[in-house]
Amino acid sequence: MTDGEPGPLILRVGSSITERRLDKYLHGRFSNLSRRFIQDVIRQGAVKVNGKIAKQSLKLSPGDEIDMTLPELPSKEILPEDIPLEIIYEDAELIVINKQPGMIVHPARGNTHGTLVNALVFYSDKLSSGLGEFRPGIVHRLDRNTTGVMVVTKDDEAQGKIAKQFEHRQVNKSYLAIVHGTPELIADRIKAPLGVHPRTREKYAVRSDTGKEAITFYEVLEAFRGFSLLKMTPKTGRTHQIRVHLSYIRHPIVADDMYGGKLVYLWQLADTEPVVAEPLLGRVALHAFGIEFRHPATEKMVRFEAPLPADMNRLLDALREHRKS
Repeated sequence: MTDGEPGPLILRVGSSITERRLDKYLHGRFSNLSRRFIQDVIRQGAVKVNGKIAKQSLKLSPGDEIDMTLPELPSKEILPEDIPLEIIYEDAELIVINKQPGMIVHPARGNTHGTLVNALVFYSDKLSSGLGEFRPGIVHRLDRNTTGVMVVTKDDEAQGKIAKQFEHRQVNKSYLAIVHGTPELIADRIKAPLGVHPRTREKYAVRSDTGKEAITFYEVLEAFRGFSLLKMTPKTGRTHQIRVHLSYIRHPIVADDMYGGKLVYLWQLADTEPVVAEPLLGRVALHAFGIEFRHPATEKMVRFEAPLPADMNRLLDALREHRKS
């Protein structure tokens, strides 16, 4: 049976394979399937090694026999959708966009429409393979409610060169965040390992025991009574890194209810009686302001910036008017 088709498969590990994890081996064998999809198949008990149900961390040896039953594969069709994109820059290798709030980067469970990828497929017929299924052109991601600059690649060579820079921490990213309170130090480094939250799967947390290294530098750009505007420079790229790190130092991002941030209202900043009103900002006050990397074609360093969105500017204007330090 052809690799990647649904149904039973029997594989024999070659003599050159030693001490390789089962999930990594299968991901290499089935390059058209994402590693997460393969891990789900293993967790479902659909993979046996030498007749026994195996775990994804099992280390393989030459001659091992793998019995694998693939489920029906999800459709790879991505529906092009005419969704407006804010293009910052475009050439033969790249598209640099300013992602808007509320937009998911790529289709996933329960979100197959209205994503950045749906918009990109409509906009361009030339996109790289991306990070996996349903992710053409995607080299890196932003959270749904994080706005700002993102780089999309048009061919696999460009994608590979930029992905390598991400891997070796050669991409310089900067973010702007409006947070509760003001850190005691005007600038500092946050170094705290991150991992999946022990009780809530969708969240991440500082995990000194099992977490992966995570480093974020911050600088206070503007301080107000009760709030501040920070420039964040992550040196690692862990999921939710900036959000978790700021919560860890007890300065969560405004409106980030997952990590302790609160909604902010105009009456609250003006110290007047509470009234029924919409919050000044209805999503996490985090914006990917700038990105700098080596261009895959010219090999020259390039930098792109995305202006602060209207909702964050609205909150800053209110803070400057009512909470000036």
